Amino acid sequence: MGGDTVPTFCPLCASRCGARATVTEGTFVALLPDASHPTGKAICLKGKAAPEIVYHPSRLLHPVKRTNPRDSADPGWEQITWDEALDTVAERLIAAAASDGPECVGFSSSSPSTSAISDAVDWVQRLIRAFGSPNYCNYVELCGWGRYLAPLYTFGASVPGVYLPDLDNAGCILFWGYNPSVARLAHATSTVAAVARGAKLIVVDPRKAGLASKADHWLRVRPGTDAALALSLTHVMIEHGWYDADFVRDWTNAADDVEGERVWDLLASRCAQFPAEVAQEITGVPAADIVAAARTLWEARPVAFYTWSGLEQHSGATQTIRAIDVLYALTGSLDVPGGNVLFEAVPSNPIDGAEFLSDARPPAVGLEQRPLGPARFEYVTGEDFYTAALDRRIKALVSFGGNMVMAHGDSARGREALRSLDFFVQADLFMTPTGELADIMLPVTSPFESEALKIGFEYSQEAQSLVQLRQPLVAPRGEARSDLQIVFDLATRLGLGAHFWDGDIEAAFRHQLAPSGITLEDLRANPAGVRVPLTTRYRKYAQTGFATPSHKVELYSATLAAHGYEPLPTFEEPLTSPRSRPDLADRYPLVLSCAKSLFFCEAQHRQVAALRKSAPDPQVEMHPSAAAARGITAGDWVTLDTPQGSVRARAKFNPSLDPQVVFAQHGWWEACEELGLPGYPPYGPDSANLNLVLRQTPSDPISGSSPLRASVCDVAPLHAADPGGS
Repeated sequence: MGGDTVPTFCPLCASRCGARATVTEGTFVALLPDASHPTGKAICLKGKAAPEIVYHPSRLLHPVKRTNPRDSADPGWEQITWDEALDTVAERLIAAAASDGPECVGFSSSSPSTSAISDAVDWVQRLIRAFGSPNYCNYVELCGWGRYLAPLYTFGASVPGVYLPDLDNAGCILFWGYNPSVARLAHATSTVAAVARGAKLIVVDPRKAGLASKADHWLRVRPGTDAALALSLTHVMIEHGWYDADFVRDWTNAADDVEGERVWDLLASRCAQFPAEVAQEITGVPAADIVAAARTLWEARPVAFYTWSGLEQHSGATQTIRAIDVLYALTGSLDVPGGNVLFEAVPSNPIDGAEFLSDARPPAVGLEQRPLGPARFEYVTGEDFYTAALDRRIKALVSFGGNMVMAHGDSARGREALRSLDFFVQADLFMTPTGELADIMLPVTSPFESEALKIGFEYSQEAQSLVQLRQPLVAPRGEARSDLQIVFDLATRLGLGAHFWDGDIEAAFRHQLAPSGITLEDLRANPAGVRVPLTTRYRKYAQTGFATPSHKVELYSATLAAHGYEPLPTFEEPLTSPRSRPDLADRYPLVLSCAKSLFFCEAQHRQVAALRKSAPDPQVEMHPSAAAARGITAGDWVTLDTPQGSVRARAKFNPSLDPQVVFAQHGWWEACEELGLPGYPPYGPDSANLNLVLRQTPSDPISGSSPLRASVCDVAPLHAADPGGS
């Protein structure tokens, strides 16, 4: 293939895969893996489709404003200039803050784990903090709580979000609620190599998906019962002495006296409630498999582990994470080669605006109800945002990407919440059901049309040592601007220019880079990046202790206890399962969960032919025996019924599933005109929007995580004309 080859990286998901782009006569034509990059061993289908995303005919190319009321079927979009758009946004936000305080303005963005907002997310947070609002909604309760924030109550640090799995040196790899083949390809390629050299692999997942087929132990857990499994594994390890006694003695609070007993005795007693035979009845995992997996966790150490949103979207999310974190602590694998390691970072100036925080700031929405949850860190859950919008505590919203009504449960409630706002501006690449409710839409560049600075690639020490300035491959289409440019433009109009280098992004980058000694000239002369020699230090806790109240790993959390929560990890039956809701079990006997698609970035890109051709229809996976009992054959259109309503999908058989469990997909709405494949309304009887029939409640009492991955349902044939037209 002719043309220029440009070193770059793909920011469409957390993997940030190193790549080489082919640009021919000013046209971006291909994105290929770059094996010389520490994350560049492979590129997924989404990355390969990057040129089609860039040039898709439905891209937003100009700012537009609404001319019809929010409840109109037609927003009446009218093209406006950037000056009019930004001036209007600034005027409305300044007026709202003057009238009701900056806290009445909410901000939101897509998740940096599943979108290119990672290019700008720290700058978005700087804007929010400089403006003075504590209310930032970015899905952390659904995608991030278990990796970054919940572990603070055990380790005082983000394990495994910041203490990363050292897959290259691991003796055992534990993936729990995580399929890197669809979520983080760099982890998948490293795991395949690790298994080939003899590392053991344990995968906990209700589906035999991705690397589960290569696992030494695949534990098919019933959705939402992961805490019981973790407590049982811990019990087996304690019972057999399969734990690092020195680490437990020296670096956990096991010896502390609470409630008249030692923490270790209390923990052992709690875990003893879940012997393998009892856990089998709860989780569906055979007792022998639990014992065998526990043995492997001990004998194949060091253990590197990672979790994902499979654990974060449950009514018991926080205690599940606590149970797994305590289990991991017993292996003694934290911050050792082959475990989960805090790799050294290239020195840089923080730019997330932490200097603007003060005790005088108003609390984030939801803090009163969940004082240890996301609001403690100035993140707002979707549930709390909707409530605050509906009761008029939040009156305006500035959103950088994200498709809120499709990504959160209770889609119809979300629509009403957004309709109730006085003002709503959305910046995005494409029009979405959420964008249709905005007052102003701002066109955003794809990441391949914009510049971005990446200091460290969260994967390994080699990756963390790399600094790369991703250059634009092609000029922006239409009048699109990057999220970063919009942040800086808006900041200057809000009177915050002094905090944003008077709108000079290059000056801001120079400030960010200053401690590293690397210049922008260095990076532009080396588009593949500049590597900074760094040496990993291990067991750093030996010098500093842990950032917990006890300065140790907290098997028993006094912080949780002080706020009325269980201080030891515990298991509670999912609050929306057939077992906890026997009143619903006859009508809805199946357990409904959901999983990330290989082909799409959450609710994005179903209009892209290169991706949609591989997944033309919404699907619900079910065991053949469950389908046969309902008169369903493979490929049939079916209705997926929950107490909140029904949506449609095609039946796909998956014999690896428990017959009582089905898996569906969220995010279906967009048509693919090129392939003649339909879209689906976000609301109403013909919808394929899974979150239309899933609730945000009953949510986790600590984090507010929605129970999207373990609820009740049934599936039935759809006795109607083929709704898909195929």
